[in-house]
Amino acid sequence: MSEKQKHFVTTADELDDGEHVIVDIKEREIAVFNLDGDYYGLLNYCTHQGGPACEGRLTGELTEDEDGELSYERDGEFVCCPWHGWEFDIKSGHNLARSNEYRVPTYEVVEEGGDLYVTL
Repeated sequence: MSEKQKHFVTTADELDDGEHVIVDIKEREIAVFNLDGDYYGLLNYCTHQGGPACEGRLTGELTEDEDGELSYERDGEFVCCPWHGWEFDIKSGHNLARSNEYRVPTYEVVEEGGDLYVTL
């Protein structure tokens, strides 16, 4: 079994909360997101029709309470593919509407000495 390799992305102080950066690593476009100081890696590929999923806007999850009131939860934790609006959970890669059917690959992001690395 091969050992995981770390690939430098950027420094942590260059990636503010709520922002992301897209980098090419071994012929893959991977987005690294900063969510409240935690870092997540997500393949920039929509499972619907191959669009650039991570180039869309960040959204929340629309929920309805027992009184029928709608609200957004987990604001900024989902990315919406700009091609057709498919939404993916940045932390898990699961599709918001069909979490058991569609998922975008995720990657571990580690911070070492102020630098961010994606491990493959």
